[in-house]
Amino acid sequence: MTRCRLRATIAALSTGGRLMLRWRVMVALGLLAAVPAAWAGEGMWTLDNLPVKTLQEKYGFTPGAAWVRHVQGAALRLAGGCSGSFVSADGLVMTNHHCANECLAQISTPQKNYMAQAFIARSEKDEVRCPEIELNQLLAITDVTAQVNAATAGKSGADFIKAQRAVIGNIENACAGKDARNLRCEVVSLYHGGRYDLYKYKRYQDVRLVFAPQQAIAFFGGDPDNFNFPRYDLDVTFLRAYEHGQPAHTPDFFKFNPAGPKAGELTFVVGNPGSTMRNYTVAQLKSLRDDRLLPLYGYLSEMRGVLWEYSRRGPEQAQQAGDELFGVDNSIKAFTGQLQTLNDPAFWAYKQKQEDALKAWVDADAKRRAEYGDPWASIARAEQVYAGLATPYRMLERGQGFDARLFQIARALVRGAIERAKPNAERLPPYRDSNLPALEQFLFSTAPVHPQFERTTLAWSLEKLRQALGVDTPIVQQVLGKQAPSALAAQLVDGSKLASIAERRKLWAGGLKAVEASHDPMIRLALKVDPAARAVRKQVEDEVDAPLRKASELIARAQFARLGTSIYPDATFTLRLSYGQVKGWDEHGKPVPPFTHFSGLYQRATGSDPFKLPADWINARGKLDLRTPFDFVTTNDIIGGNSGSPVINRQGEVVGLIFDGNIHSLGGAFWYDARLNRAVAVDSAALIEAIRTVYGDQKLAAELVNGKR
Repeated sequence: MTRCRLRATIAALSTGGRLMLRWRVMVALGLLAAVPAAWAGEGMWTLDNLPVKTLQEKYGFTPGAAWVRHVQGAALRLAGGCSGSFVSADGLVMTNHHCANECLAQISTPQKNYMAQAFIARSEKDEVRCPEIELNQLLAITDVTAQVNAATAGKSGADFIKAQRAVIGNIENACAGKDARNLRCEVVSLYHGGRYDLYKYKRYQDVRLVFAPQQAIAFFGGDPDNFNFPRYDLDVTFLRAYEHGQPAHTPDFFKFNPAGPKAGELTFVVGNPGSTMRNYTVAQLKSLRDDRLLPLYGYLSEMRGVLWEYSRRGPEQAQQAGDELFGVDNSIKAFTGQLQTLNDPAFWAYKQKQEDALKAWVDADAKRRAEYGDPWASIARAEQVYAGLATPYRMLERGQGFDARLFQIARALVRGAIERAKPNAERLPPYRDSNLPALEQFLFSTAPVHPQFERTTLAWSLEKLRQALGVDTPIVQQVLGKQAPSALAAQLVDGSKLASIAERRKLWAGGLKAVEASHDPMIRLALKVDPAARAVRKQVEDEVDAPLRKASELIARAQFARLGTSIYPDATFTLRLSYGQVKGWDEHGKPVPPFTHFSGLYQRATGSDPFKLPADWINARGKLDLRTPFDFVTTNDIIGGNSGSPVINRQGEVVGLIFDGNIHSLGGAFWYDARLNRAVAVDSAALIEAIRTVYGDQKLAAELVNGKR
């Protein structure tokens, strides 16, 4: 699996949960018999459907139209899977350190490793462009449900997919028009097909690094502290958006509050949560566990071993593998929690009760029975079909059998050539005109390709391909022939010219004719694999996705009819707002305070990884106010994709930066429990104090406080 594809897969699934005790207690006490549409504090609300009445009744706060417009304008999405925000009028962007890990790795050299040392741009000329970061600023949301439903009415299977793809492609293309370089348009399915919205974004692709601390402090405590609290992490990176070679003018931004939040204060998290499965059926959840999560968990566990062994070969190898190893470690821990929830009998009892209640509501009325039918049975049949297709789909179409950046480049060139020859409405989604700028940013990225690393990961994944599909499978025979995976990997990597941006540009410009005439071994491999990958993709789309979408739409319509817009849609990596308050929780009968402080950081430090402080922090100890709040927790409802989200107060000021959740929040994919679920953030007071005192960057601190350079 290539790095880009791995990140996309993880982003879609990297939420979990360990709810064993809570689920059993709640079922035993009968507390799940009547679950309200949304618990207090629960909800990832779209900005055009905020719970205004609840906010007014509970907190005495009404988000007015101007407040909402300002929040929307200041919030950002990192196209690679994180959130961010403008924090000055001059394009300054705040996000997490771990959201910029790839940039830091890509601009590092053997002489300067920016994962190990801090990056500080003392002037504008020192700000370095990140090769593959794209920022999206939401401009407008338009309901296009009627158009999509009209195009797909009465269709099923392949006809449904074709019609849906065409209408969505036409809507997106009309939205971006001739300005796809600056606009990104996406039709988003909400409520599992109950509604379709067109999201129109402004696109920033010239994004430059301004400040990043050492990973040792950004991820202080490493895996032992991950998804836990107390925490002592400065998980932040500051970037800057540029337009026409100059810092962007961004009048909507979140002003920094240097004092940070107070206990009990109302807080809002504005970001782009990736994926939740709170409205999945029982059949979908079982398939998620058995056919998606369990295989991916095993795959990542083996990949971790490969990356770990490679990183031990020397400092250069550790640098090359560091970003991916970090992501794999983080995901394995998250998936562990998610699988614990999906193996808890009490969880299934709750989900079945929830599902039975909606079924009973449908069955209680003849008109409802006629309108909705039995979509649950349709979903169960579709998931059974997927079980038989899952392995070849993962290995071929999702790319788990070909883990190399060079192969990802080759596939993009091959598919791009084939798809661009078709009418826009008939193309696969990544190759529509509106999506080509993002694809071209990846294709022509200046990020380095490391041959030794490529050979290692490709050899391992080719071995996995052979194991998963079998030695005698035709596609395995076509790919490997009589060669060993390691020998073929070396031949492919060493013989390819795709590390050259000029070579990629030539093939991209030459289209299908140039690609088919190419003798590059990686291009030849992508051409060889593409028919089989497309075939299994088409099977999944026609026999699984299409019936799932139709059945899910029926269930969504039933939910709408029963509950209306009092419910929020599952997360879809689109802009959401959650509300909550700064609040600790009780763990095994003991209170967990909501704040940590600089003093606790030094008490926790041991001098050895992962509790080893950078020299800057050791030297600054005597100059810091050790009473300064460092990290804090809130009841805000978040999930993967919210990384880098600003925490703002009712005045729209930054008081924190989301970077994690506690161990209980891993169940957020399926459930929110205000008693235990907590979001973890860096305090704005800690950010200002660290930038000023530890790193001596008075210029950046002043921009954050003043809102301009």
